[in-house]
Amino acid sequence: MTSNIYRLAAALPLIYCSPVLAQTTDTASAASGPTDAGLGQTIIVTGTREATRTQFDTMAPVDVLSDAAVDASVSDDLSDTLAQLLPSFNVQRLPAADGAAFVRPATLRGLSPDQTLVLVNGKRYHRSALLGNRGAQATDLASIPNSAIKRIEVLRDGASAQYGSDAIAGVINIILDDQPGINGYGQISQYYKGDGETYQGGLQAGFALGSRGSVVFSGEYNKSEATSRTRQRPDAIALQEEHPELDIPDPVQRWGQPELEAVRGAVNADYDITDSAELYAFGTINDGDGVTDFNWRNPETTGNVFKNTSVFPDFNFNSIYPTGFTPRFGTDYNDIQSAGGLRSADRTADFTYDLSAGWGRSRIEYNMTESLNASLGPNSPTDFYLGRLEQREFNLNADFVYRLDAGGYAPVNIAFGGERRVETYQVSPGDPASYAIGPGAAEGLAANSNGFPGFSDQVSGEWDQTSYAGYADLEWQPVEMLTLGAAGRYEDFSEFGDKFTYKLSARVAPTDGFALRGTFATGFHAPTPGQLNTSKTTQGLDTSTMTIFTSGRLSPSDPIAVALGAEPLKPETSKSLTFGFTAQPARGLSASVDFYRVDVDDRFGLSASQSVPEGVANPNGYTRVNYYTNDFATRTQGIDVVLSYQSQLGNGRLSANLAYNYNDTNVRNGLSATIGNEDQKERFEKALPKHNATASLGYDIGRFGLLARGRYYGSWTDYSDNADGQIFQDFGSMILVDLSVSYDVTDAISIRAGAENLFNSYPDEATYQAVRGLIYSRNAPYDTDGGQYYVRLGFSF
Repeated sequence: MTSNIYRLAAALPLIYCSPVLAQTTDTASAASGPTDAGLGQTIIVTGTREATRTQFDTMAPVDVLSDAAVDASVSDDLSDTLAQLLPSFNVQRLPAADGAAFVRPATLRGLSPDQTLVLVNGKRYHRSALLGNRGAQATDLASIPNSAIKRIEVLRDGASAQYGSDAIAGVINIILDDQPGINGYGQISQYYKGDGETYQGGLQAGFALGSRGSVVFSGEYNKSEATSRTRQRPDAIALQEEHPELDIPDPVQRWGQPELEAVRGAVNADYDITDSAELYAFGTINDGDGVTDFNWRNPETTGNVFKNTSVFPDFNFNSIYPTGFTPRFGTDYNDIQSAGGLRSADRTADFTYDLSAGWGRSRIEYNMTESLNASLGPNSPTDFYLGRLEQREFNLNADFVYRLDAGGYAPVNIAFGGERRVETYQVSPGDPASYAIGPGAAEGLAANSNGFPGFSDQVSGEWDQTSYAGYADLEWQPVEMLTLGAAGRYEDFSEFGDKFTYKLSARVAPTDGFALRGTFATGFHAPTPGQLNTSKTTQGLDTSTMTIFTSGRLSPSDPIAVALGAEPLKPETSKSLTFGFTAQPARGLSASVDFYRVDVDDRFGLSASQSVPEGVANPNGYTRVNYYTNDFATRTQGIDVVLSYQSQLGNGRLSANLAYNYNDTNVRNGLSATIGNEDQKERFEKALPKHNATASLGYDIGRFGLLARGRYYGSWTDYSDNADGQIFQDFGSMILVDLSVSYDVTDAISIRAGAENLFNSYPDEATYQAVRGLIYSRNAPYDTDGGQYYVRLGFSF
């Protein structure tokens, strides 16, 4: 490890001389986690359309994360940053999990990833093209550049009546920087094990447009090497002993983070064309690629590949892969989001408007190397283009606010408006060889590119869905101590019909520093064109038989699915209740406690895996198949506690934060039709910790700053899919400690050094996965690669 530290030290002058350097970070602000330096006095724009509402005044809990808190994370992935700051937010690594290794599912309050709505500058951000676990099609938070962020507002409350589909668990609103100035950073990091070396750099330049506006450009680059927490597979050891003449790689496959490289950018601009009207536009772009490993194919046990046949009498794939092969799965991804419009320049005027249009696209292309299509025999390539997934969204919005003087303590804030949204999902085919069923299939040689079959003409296509919505949202303070709110939204979808949701809110403040608050809301998540129409073929390793199996996740309209009883998807619906209090009992101290319950009906899930019925065509040779369906329901309930304190201590400034979340999910019904067995029930109820907490302490004195942070994850249960069911293992709690020290070299230049997972803590080993060479669970809700240290340099002027 000492040599690696020397390497980091030697790299510092190179980073410093680079044109992209680091942003100065106030460690006390960075410690503030689920609140910010304003201690509840920040004007917020999420969950309310009242222009003067502060974080303390809200009728529902809103966390405000400062840019300093975001910058304090080593990771360039916004999902990781939120998981470190918000205990109710979880994200998994998922190595070797197809597309989910790159677009990682993130959950708020343990609900589905696509039941949290993501906004940028208050406008809906597009979904990823990837359909993840149980069909969740969520936003890829990693596509948004951290360097462009001014602050993040997280509404922990149902808000479909205010924003439309998806806001069942809450809303994440990312506010882009709009301030003139130039800053940048350069960072290098590496795990204690000596791998996963990552280089990051970013530059932001903001310019005033006279006295009438500004434009801010942000850009960043990230390159991450792979990590490996792997042992040699027992069957590879046995093969080497039996065949000493072979040079079998050790390990034959890698379990860890993928290789990644990405470039991200953003622009945010506004200009007052008159004293009362403002033009604005903003956008983000993300372009990158990555590679991960799949399961090793053992030449002695993978009988559907390494097999002599009469179709190819003089050929066996041993001649190409004498030591077996490990398919390398690659992705190229591109995200673009843009929005612009015309709005009132003075948001506090009696009447305001915002007319806007937005367009977003997620494009993911897959490729495979070091693989084969066994059914093609000697004519098989070893590299494949697997095809492309694409999600496109176009939104038109008209939003209005009128402040009506109705004789109360404050005017009635009447917001109303409409939206038109078009979603399009497209699957484009891969190379014909990636999905071909060659002549060897008749004698048992596996068809398709091995590891991940390419998208064929049969599953390719383009589908769209159009929706129209209208809403009204009222907030009124009839007397000083009481605030009331009501919202309703009607939405009509071309694919399944209409939906109406509503929300009622109240806040009572008997004293200046204490308030009770509560909401009741209905919500929904509409099935997307991708969920309604697409199919997917995957291959896995049965850890009991050590054989590769082929599974099909079918569209509900697929002939095989229909034969098994599939029906068209309908919306998921929810009822949520939140109540609690917020307080500022002393100068510098703030606290909030909120209880919540979210009931979700008609949740998307996968049917029990079944064999293909006799007489139904099965050209892909599926071992088992399943399909998306609605038939089950859950109840999620818990409590959020947030404490924050800031004050002067000696000659310095102290900031402390503690946040705790208890979250419990229970399956209420649907076991017989959807989940199929108790195994799936256990996955829903135990796959994430019920207890999570974060604590941070920051202290700035003179040019020095210190930031310490602790993260606690409670016990949870892991699972692994096999061809005939699932196996489970319980894991205990986990504590991770982060520490960093910063120094302002000059007023413009800073340096920060630190470590995440300072004590190099690892969870229990995943013993049931040892046959694959996996050491730590790939489903863990935290990083299992051990300690990571970093150095960051930056400037700001």
